[in-house]
Amino acid sequence: MFTEDELLPLSALQHLLFCERQCALIHIENQWSENRLTAEGRILHEKVHEADDEIRGETRIVRGLRLRSLRLGLAGQADVVEFYRQGGVWMPYPVEYKRGKPKPDSCDEVQLCAQAICVEEMTNTKIPEGSIYYGRPRRRMSVSLGEILRKKTEDTAGRLHELIKTGLTPKADYQKKCDSCSLVDICLPKATTRNTSSMDYLKTAVE
Repeated sequence: MFTEDELLPLSALQHLLFCERQCALIHIENQWSENRLTAEGRILHEKVHEADDEIRGETRIVRGLRLRSLRLGLAGQADVVEFYRQGGVWMPYPVEYKRGKPKPDSCDEVQLCAQAICVEEMTNTKIPEGSIYYGRPRRRMSVSLGEILRKKTEDTAGRLHELIKTGLTPKADYQKKCDSCSLVDICLPKATTRNTSSMDYLKTAVE
């Protein structure tokens, strides 16, 4: 179990799965830069969080719920948690909002699962499923919160704590996804990736 002082941002899980160097730049070196993609995502989350809570029949919709898990050592904020009344008990159902479309990896699912684990710990419930709402194609995708996903989420949280504890930023390893990263001009992956000569970098920078 972690203490309150040891809690790390839940959102860092997605940074870690996207790129460990990006995660370290943000959460160790406190570096940040925004591009169109991150700005659109930030605006979407702000709109969701600012909306009022509401009750629709047997469903209560809570927005911007603060989360924490002492077991995973994480704290954050859920976009939406829907509570469905079942036999006199309110059962939680987390919903994460994303501006784009489903990704080829599982970073969105891990983030949702971490939110569910936080809610479970806070409400003493078991959450079998949640959803991710994607702005493209404007629909929800149901996510089963099974043991494999939970194990990956726990392992990712453990790796996050290990990385932050070292205080070391991994070296860059340029990949195509680097071009869409908002920190590309801070990270300089083409300049620092092994086997890239200074002359090649200068030529690219001039072009």
